[in-house]
Amino acid sequence: MDDSEDSQKKIGLLGIAYDEKSSFMRGPAEAPAAIRRAFASESSNQCAEDGLHIASVLADGGDLTSFTPEPWLRIEDFVTQKMAEFPRLVILGGDHSISFAVVRAVAKKHGRLNIIHLDAHPDLYEEFEGDRFSHACPFARIMEAGLAERLLQIGIRTANAHQRGQAARYGVETIEARDWTGRLPPLKGPIYVSVDMDVLDPAFAPGVSHHEPGGLSTREVIHAIQSITAPIVAADLVELNPRRDRDDVTAVSAAKIMRELAAAIVRSN
Repeated sequence: MDDSEDSQKKIGLLGIAYDEKSSFMRGPAEAPAAIRRAFASESSNQCAEDGLHIASVLADGGDLTSFTPEPWLRIEDFVTQKMAEFPRLVILGGDHSISFAVVRAVAKKHGRLNIIHLDAHPDLYEEFEGDRFSHACPFARIMEAGLAERLLQIGIRTANAHQRGQAARYGVETIEARDWTGRLPPLKGPIYVSVDMDVLDPAFAPGVSHHEPGGLSTREVIHAIQSITAPIVAADLVELNPRRDRDDVTAVSAAKIMRELAAAIVRSN
């Protein structure tokens, strides 16, 4: 295989070190570095569960750390530039507000996306604390912009009346944590996967800003990712807060999920 063929097999790993839209506490901007450290740690190898050596398909595209003068345009331009270099992407946040700009960039290349969103929260607020671009709002912005053909949310356990109304308004499919059976409905590509680390029960992921009991196990999240067969074009992994982590438990879990996302991208394409 020549170098050009090898480069086309690479998945770009990007960091977006942004948490200025966090509503409760800061810290997720430190997550890309924490996940990379956990991935490189000698405490484990760099293989996914199917045996794929992730380092052989993952190319580090660096971090975005400057967000002036306008963060959403900076993020969108950064992702757009990296898509010219890498055919598929895994993006490490950052808080969940980054997903709007990332999805906007990915949809410019791939068209309307079928989004699988794993989270404790729907993130469908029309606005939160007066901010339409809060980390509690990205999927309202994505849906109103017409960037998604389909939005499937898994693990939700905090939906209030407003967010339930928003889900109905935008035709969002919701599988709440209490109803999750481990089975994904039939899906088609192009798929975008967004994993908020607080989809996990706090017992599995203490290093998040918003602890929400009653969540999924690490195995359930990994199984959901491994069950995706339609082509995945990009994924994000957000809301790890290293400041709240204990012995890097959540960072290690995030690195594990990152490996399985990368393997799912390879497998589905």
